[in-house]
Amino acid sequence: MGTWGTGPFVSDLAADFVDELEGLPPQMVIDVLERALQRVTDSGARVDGGDGVEAVAAAALVASTIRDSGIVIEPDDGPREPLPELPLSLRRSAVLALHRVLEDGSEMATGWGDSADAVQWRQEVQQIVEALAPSIDL
Repeated sequence: MGTWGTGPFVSDLAADFVDELEGLPPQMVIDVLERALQRVTDSGARVDGGDGVEAVAAAALVASTIRDSGIVIEPDDGPREPLPELPLSLRRSAVLALHRVLEDGSEMATGWGDSADAVQWRQEVQQIVEALAPSIDL
């Protein structure tokens, strides 16, 4: 898997995840996002890196649909078609998944070779959490 930065869409796996959304009917887009988040929240003690990558991408997409969230998806990174209206429950699922991804048992949290990249990645994920959190009750 190629990774070329710390953002939510800067890996081959994240790009493939976004590509998977292309041409799907609205309910299927919602289902794909929900499954990506659920795989992480339902995982055991260790969050798989691939599942974490998809969950971070899904959470960023969910956050980008919130007005004034500050999470903007570059046109080259996101789906070509606008996302459908997403249920509020996805916001809660996204926050829960991101908390799991940030835990010490997460392969994503421990897999950075460069500590500066690890800090930058953690800050970017935390920004997504902060964009989602005001709109939900945990």
